[in-house]
Amino acid sequence: MSDDAKRRILLTGATGGVGTALLERLDEEYEILPHGRHTDDPALRERLLTADISDYEQVLALMDGVDTVVHLAGSASPESEWEAVLEANIVGQRNVLEAAHRAGVRRVVLASSNHAMGGYDRHEQWPVYASQVPWPDSLYGVSKVFGEALGRYYHDHTGLEVIALRIGWMSEDPLSTDVDLLRAMWLSPDDAARAVRSAIEAEVTFGLYYAISANPNRRWDITDTMLDLGYRPQDSWTDRPGASEEVVEGGADSPEDWPEGS
Repeated sequence: MSDDAKRRILLTGATGGVGTALLERLDEEYEILPHGRHTDDPALRERLLTADISDYEQVLALMDGVDTVVHLAGSASPESEWEAVLEANIVGQRNVLEAAHRAGVRRVVLASSNHAMGGYDRHEQWPVYASQVPWPDSLYGVSKVFGEALGRYYHDHTGLEVIALRIGWMSEDPLSTDVDLLRAMWLSPDDAARAVRSAIEAEVTFGLYYAISANPNRRWDITDTMLDLGYRPQDSWTDRPGASEEVVEGGADSPEDWPEGS
């Protein structure tokens, strides 16, 4: 790729909450191919790719000339049932990695989740480091652990570069909840773009990394994200107008029904 050429990025799930935020912030920096189910935006509708992520041949057809896949598509709720995570997050994950490998894609950035490690949050066993044994809190979390493991397999056996980001709770307004755990894992839309940009450009070729903003009450270590990827979060929920943090030694208790509603 020449110095002045833009990387061609396939962004799956571009019409979801995280995908929309990334498209708005990275569209001028990269040549983005947005993929999604549907959109009410007429301009986006003209360029939206609508392949079924559970159909391998359709996924493979998306990969032509792609440098990096940022894979967000899938069942996004921690309350998802088995059938939903099987098709979208397990079969779909394999299809993306296999198609990327076969098409000669350089790198896949996987949207993993804090729910891959949510057992630590449920049982309030903090702090949490990316190197700890996965402890999913839901079938959704299980599917994200599978994606991380499959990404490692493809990296080790095919040379495909894979960076998995354990994304925190992304919201435009972190004050829309009074749950300390959610505020602690808040990822601002701007920091989400910073994390993904870092994952696209970093020299490291494999890794599992937390992507969380610079919240003072966070329980999840992002030191390796900052060192390996060069991620520099700029936002904190406590900087929002009207925010007030009540410091609880050891961290405020997790909701009893975690991860419901998260």
